[in-house]
Order: sequence, then structure tokens, then C-alpha cells
Amino acid sequence: MALCLGWKGHFVDASPTNTVMEASMPDSQEEIQIRDTEGTLLLDYVRAVETALEENNNADIRKLAGDIHDADLADLIEHLRGEQRGELIEALGEHFNPGTLSELEEPVRDQVIDAMPNEQVAEAVRELESDDAVYLLEDLKESEQTDILAKLPKQERISLQRSLEFPDDSAGRLMQTDFISVPPFWSVGQTIDYMRDEEDLPESFSQIWVVDPSHHLIGRVALDRLLRTKRPVSIDDITSTDVNQITAEQDQEEVALEFERYDLMSAPVVDDDGRLLGVVTVDDVMEVLQEEAEEDIHRLGGVGDESITDSVFSTTRSRFVWLLVNLVTAVLASWVISLFDATIEQMVSLAVLMPIVASMGGNAGTQSMTVAVRALATRDLGRVNAVRVVLRETLVGLLNGLMFALIIGGVAYFWFGSDTLGIVIASAMVINMLVAGLFGILIPMALDNLDIDPAVASGAFVTTVTDVVGFLAFLGLAAIWLV
Repeated sequence: MALCLGWKGHFVDASPTNTVMEASMPDSQEEIQIRDTEGTLLLDYVRAVETALEENNNADIRKLAGDIHDADLADLIEHLRGEQRGELIEALGEHFNPGTLSELEEPVRDQVIDAMPNEQVAEAVRELESDDAVYLLEDLKESEQTDILAKLPKQERISLQRSLEFPDDSAGRLMQTDFISVPPFWSVGQTIDYMRDEEDLPESFSQIWVVDPSHHLIGRVALDRLLRTKRPVSIDDITSTDVNQITAEQDQEEVALEFERYDLMSAPVVDDDGRLLGVVTVDDVMEVLQEEAEEDIHRLGGVGDESITDSVFSTTRSRFVWLLVNLVTAVLASWVISLFDATIEQMVSLAVLMPIVASMGGNAGTQSMTVAVRALATRDLGRVNAVRVVLRETLVGLLNGLMFALIIGGVAYFWFGSDTLGIVIASAMVINMLVAGLFGILIPMALDNLDIDPAVASGAFVTTVTDVVGFLAFLGLAAIWLV
């Protein structure tokens, strides 16, 4: 018999048109455009929905939002005020597509789920693919999660509970548990007949997974090869054992990098004993890549996992810590300046010029740091090429320092009429740009070796180094040569 594990998600079919729809408004019949040419939701459309909600006009709400794509409905929900989101879902009733929940930003999704009764959430979970259902359940309170799971059929409940037992951001959480697996002794004809007759199959698939009686993975058969092979041929004869297996405990970022490196469309997830548990597909991996890139950008800017849908309080709290760290570094830089207060009093021009040195060093350090953090995240930077990359960034810093030293030295000379001052700031520029290039790459690498996320901590360290070195070099040289 065939071994088909998991369960099937039944999606409500959405309209293929996601930009323009016809809606009957209270006063007139008109065509309403949902998005502009740049893909942004139109203000008139959002206001039309808000008006219908304020008037409790469920008929117009369903005409406006009841037959649009999941992604469009998710954007609409995020544009509405908090209390209107639950009202919209209630008004849509059976027209609300559960797939919309997996498209929402996390804070909005949690708010929407809180506004829905557990019975409705359980029904939504049943209609979602298993990986989307796990995404929906994983952040719920344990009591709510237990209550919702209890309302599901046994097979679906067990499948979801097993996925929820895996660590956060692991392949076990990312995988779909609905897939097709067959024994190697089946013929091509048996497999095709099985897929035609069996109702409980995945919505879409491109691979048939071949397993032994204990469900250990043997290999795969691409769907196109299956359909081009004659019916009497054994599955074992066309099975490819060249399979990129993923372990259930593997981090989702590592999974995404493996998909990118080997151009995978799907990959099997196995346990420690090699038994097939699920399948990760490229659409899920694309979301992971986007999330990881967005996370790195946010952390480099000191805003953590912030979203534009977050509340004022949570946004303020997440940014405060980063700003506090920057305040400490600024105080340290100011302390360095205070060591040369007598020198600055004798030459006011130093106070005018010294921010330039620190600013240029900070910008150069940020450039090197950004390249390093991204290369570390994509595993493009490691022990094999570390020395070469460090040398490259150091030389880039030196060359840029020399070029900008000529520029700022000339500016200082013509501005203040002092060739010595020009030499001082030019020398300080070379020193700080060189240090910025060197430490911009070394600090992220060091943090990564210490298992500290370089995207979070690198900025504060690099800024401190470039500020302190810049002020020390400029004011120290000025104290020696000018005073």
C-alpha cells in the first residue's frame, strides 16, 4: 500500500484578479481599484471599507473585500484600526479566507486571532497547509493552543503537535507534513493510479518520495520523469538517490542557504534515524530569506524585530536600548575630547574640523561592517577566505583615507590658511579610515566566533572605535604639531 503521510490543506479559491474589482456602493455603482500602479493600497479603497464598517453594511463589506487575494486582504487588515480588524473578519464570515492569517505581520496576526473565537481559529487551521498552521499556532498561549488542537481531527492534531515540538526557526517548524511517499517496488502505473484515485493528497507537488517499509528515505522521483516513463517500469528503476536531506533540528537560515546554493525546489526533512518527516518547499524558503535579510537590516539599524504595525510603546521600548548604547559611546567620545580641551581652546578651528574625521571614519566602518555581516550570514565569509577579506577591507580603507586626506587637507588649508592644520587633519583621516576598514571587518568576525549575532552588536563597537580613534588621532596630532 502507498505511504502518504500528513494531511491536506483545503484552500478557498480566491479571485485571480487582485487589482481591480467591481463593488456596489450604497449610492452608486462604480469600479473600485484596490492598488495603484506601484502596488500600494489606494486610500479611496481603504476609506470605502472603513465607511462600510462604520455603517455596519456587511453586504458592501463582502463586495469590497470578500473576493480578493489573501495578500490584498492582509494588507487591508493591516491598514485598518485595531477595533476594525475584528469587525471586518466578523462581517466577512464564511468569505474570510484563512490563508490571509499567514500573510499578516505578527503583531496584527496575534491581534486578529485574539479577536476570533477558538472554534473559528481551529477551522482556519484545518484549511491551512501544515506549515502555515504551525506558524499560526506557535505563538499562541499554551492554553489557547491546547484548546484549538483539541478541536482538530486526531491525525491532524498529532501532525501539528509533532511539528510544534521542534525548536523555533528550525526545519521541523518550516516543513509541510503533507507529501506523497511510495515504496520502491511499486510500478509507475500503480503510482499514477494511486494519485488519481486518492483524494487525500497535497494541493501541489513536484516530487514523489521513495521510502522503505520503515519509512526511511531512499530517494525521489521527479513528477515529470514519472509521467514520461512507461507504466510497467518499477519506481526503483527511476529513483534518484541524489537527495539533499535536511534534518528536522536544522536552523531555517541554514536550510535557506542550502536551497540557494543548490537551486533546490524542495527538500525532504528527516529525523536522526533518516525517517521522512516532511518536505520544505521553495516558497517557504523565499519567506525565510526575506525574513532573515529584513532582520539583519533592522538589527544593523538598531530596531530589532520591529514592524510598522507595532504599537508606540513597543517601538519605543525596542529602540530605547539601542539609543542608550549609542549614548554611552557618545559619552566615551566626549570624554576623549575633554582630554584635549586646552588644545581646542587655543585653536577653535579644531572644534570645527574634528567632527569630519569621526564622521568619515564611522561611515567607512559601517560600509565594511555591512559587507561583513551579510557575508557571515550567507556563509560567504569564513576561515578559508578571512585573511584575504580582512586585507582587502584594510587596503580599501587605506586608499580611501589617502584620497580623502588630500581633499580635506586642501579644504582645511584654504579655509583656515594653515598648511600644518591641513597636514594634521589629512594624517588623522588616513589613520581613522584605515582603522575603520580594519575593525569594520574584524569586529563582526570576532562576534560571530563568540556566537554573538554580529548584526546586533557590531554597530556599537565599530562606532566607538572610529569615534575614539578619530578624535585621538586628530586632537593628539594637533597637540603635538600645532600647540
